[in-house]
Amino acid sequence: MTHLIAPSLLSADFTRLGEDIEMVNRSEADWFHVDVMDGVFVPNISFGMPVIKAIGKIAKKPLDVHLMIVQPERYFDTFRDLGTYCLSIHAEAVTHLHRAVHQIRELGMKAGVVLNPHTPVSVLEEIITEIDLVLLMSVNPGFGGQKFIEGTYGKIGKLKKLISSSGSSALIEVDGGVDLNNAGKLIAAGADVLVAGNTVFSSADPAGTISKLKNTVPV
Repeated sequence: MTHLIAPSLLSADFTRLGEDIEMVNRSEADWFHVDVMDGVFVPNISFGMPVIKAIGKIAKKPLDVHLMIVQPERYFDTFRDLGTYCLSIHAEAVTHLHRAVHQIRELGMKAGVVLNPHTPVSVLEEIITEIDLVLLMSVNPGFGGQKFIEGTYGKIGKLKKLISSSGSSALIEVDGGVDLNNAGKLIAAGADVLVAGNTVFSSADPAGTISKLKNTVPV
């Protein structure tokens, strides 16, 4: 499978969000990555439901929604109704992860599980075959523009090994500090989906940067 690119709208210009969404629509990107923060699980607040509803009305590519909130299961129905394709929840934020994953899938969405930088891959051993996607945070969640954590490459390798040995078909997504310098190495390590925020939206040519990320080869 060719790797996927998911521009993170958290780094878009909110004064011209519609224009940025249309740019992504026209680009070689595969998904829209939407970060939802509650100011409790992470020290920041981002999109609310009305904004995500507005995004969904003009987005022509699947919504990849990352919930950085406590008790995310309260909102599964809402995000399904907003048109979410893949809904990812933090292992650290859910008491009953197995139940939550199945609730997401039963609502017709792909189910993703997110691991913070300090959380080992081993927490997924009992559930990896029932997950559609694993999102590895390569920065501490809550803010854009942070420095990439180099230990992520090794973590991707451990996750790839777990997926392979279990027969899982889960995709590996990486979010945080992804840029044109490390994209090839991330793909070589086993990443299937690259989330890019500042790298795309701070570029003088965002669509061109998306194209470069999409056409990056493993190194």
